[in-house]
Amino acid sequence: MLSVIRVHLPSEIPIVGCELTPYVLVRRPDKTAATDDVPESAPLDGYFLRYRWYRVQSDKKVTICSVHPTEQATLQCVFCSKRRALVAKSYHCSPKCFTDAWQHHKTLHERAAAENGNEEDELTRFNSTGSGVLASTLSGSMSNLTLANNGPTPFYPSSITQKNGGETLIEVGGCKTYTPTADDIGYVLKFECFVANAETKQFVGHPSTILTSRVIPAPSPSPRRLIPVNGADVMGHLDQDGRIQSAGSFTVLSYNILSDTSASSDLYSYCPPWALSWPYRRQNLLREIVGYRADVVCLQEVQSDHFHEIFAPELDKHGYQALYKRKTNEVLSGSTSAIDGCATFFRRDRFSHVKKYDVEFNKAAQSLTEAIIPHTQKRTALNRLVKDNIALIVVLESKFGNQPTDPSGKRQLICVANTHVNVQQELKDVKLWQVHTLLKGLEKIAASADIPMLVCGDFNTLPGSAPHTLLVMGKVDPLHPDLMVDPLNILRPHTKLTHQLPLVSAYSSFVRPVMGLGLEQHRRRMDLNTNEPLFTNCTREFIGTHDYIFYTADTLMVESLLELLDEDGLRKDTALPSPEWSSNHIALLAEFRCMPRTRR
Repeated sequence: MLSVIRVHLPSEIPIVGCELTPYVLVRRPDKTAATDDVPESAPLDGYFLRYRWYRVQSDKKVTICSVHPTEQATLQCVFCSKRRALVAKSYHCSPKCFTDAWQHHKTLHERAAAENGNEEDELTRFNSTGSGVLASTLSGSMSNLTLANNGPTPFYPSSITQKNGGETLIEVGGCKTYTPTADDIGYVLKFECFVANAETKQFVGHPSTILTSRVIPAPSPSPRRLIPVNGADVMGHLDQDGRIQSAGSFTVLSYNILSDTSASSDLYSYCPPWALSWPYRRQNLLREIVGYRADVVCLQEVQSDHFHEIFAPELDKHGYQALYKRKTNEVLSGSTSAIDGCATFFRRDRFSHVKKYDVEFNKAAQSLTEAIIPHTQKRTALNRLVKDNIALIVVLESKFGNQPTDPSGKRQLICVANTHVNVQQELKDVKLWQVHTLLKGLEKIAASADIPMLVCGDFNTLPGSAPHTLLVMGKVDPLHPDLMVDPLNILRPHTKLTHQLPLVSAYSSFVRPVMGLGLEQHRRRMDLNTNEPLFTNCTREFIGTHDYIFYTADTLMVESLLELLDEDGLRKDTALPSPEWSSNHIALLAEFRCMPRTRR
């Protein structure tokens, strides 16, 4: 007979919007143990499994801390409590929690005041206390905070099914998988698994049950704003999504989303397990990506199965067409479905697909070794060069108006390259070779079509490195220290390390000398020596810039840039990934406008 051996959850902390699928181990009639489901449509020896989910409610209302969502809130910020958009951010579990978060928290007040000028005086009075005074206020009169025990009352469904020892059990699901909703926040969930008779539908024996911890809301990071950098009034009002886009311009997003196979608890032990789990991260990443509403989206580290099952269909709902190139698997082992690659999406109402080019650096390595490496060294050379990295190049035709008229009457095309360069820091020669190989391919496209070019991705190389120098300077100084690493002599002669594309890093626009004072806070997040962000990757062990959006400066101009994140704000959660941000990288986004062609 069928029986349940045990049940448990991969994560005990349920999060709104994240599927909960318990692990159910059953003993089959043939005495073997398995985790396969036994539905009513396919019973075993006349028995099947049935499931129920309950919300465990009591009279006690529970409010969750906005900083530590596994803790119950005891304090509420009065300023935030009066503003509907900030209520969710107003709760804190302790005075220390509030004072520790103050530097980050007060930016919410500043933005709220900027959007509603008549609140400015109140904001000034509130903020002038400073975090130090707030700390003493909390232990004294608590004039700026209030106890949070009268938090928002959750909505109660009318279908009460059971009452147990003063607790009310409301049935919320009848399938093995349940997705918590906002109504579940602050409550424990109960899961029951029954063995049922296929003929009578009656339960056999006692159910196997588990209780979760309290359901927490999905942490929502503060929206990142799009900052004009073309000389417009940078202090002007931005809409709720932080997006300004004028007709005739288009936006491009580049983001390494951290594949599930790379998000190991060993590497990111500081990130809570529930926030590192794929069900949570995929929800958070999709919400973030869709929220930017970019016209072109370049993602790196997208697993093949996740592209086909999640990203392509979900972004299709928002009007995006998807293109994908998986890494080759000569080095990578395991299931090919879990191998990651580069995915490029574009909005169908803004662009149409013209052509796609797949770049496999492994193939280029084979050709290179055949051409210049002695036969006795070929195996050694291939072991060093073959790393499975790829690039995806897409040519798009714009559909939007107000483009400069081309004298020849040609349609407006745009070429977008999306790549993920080898990660191993000791292989400086391989990184530079891969970047040079990509650039030579882009040169051929540019020569044949003479179109604006964008080169996006995770280059796994710091500003000032040889690959970065090649990209933005068009050549590499023969005395550059990176060129000292070249055991195969694949970089010689150094004079060949050139290209003719007038590439500029989009984020260098934050340090243009002609920009106004409104960009000062954004300049502070830039390295003025390299004209690149201080970081795009921030883990406990490493902080630095690896991600870039390059553009051809003779055909495109930067209109706006997505604001960069502040290190102090990230360090409150130790590093990336975190409950707020679900990758170890940050997203980069730039708005561009096409210019009349000048290149011949």
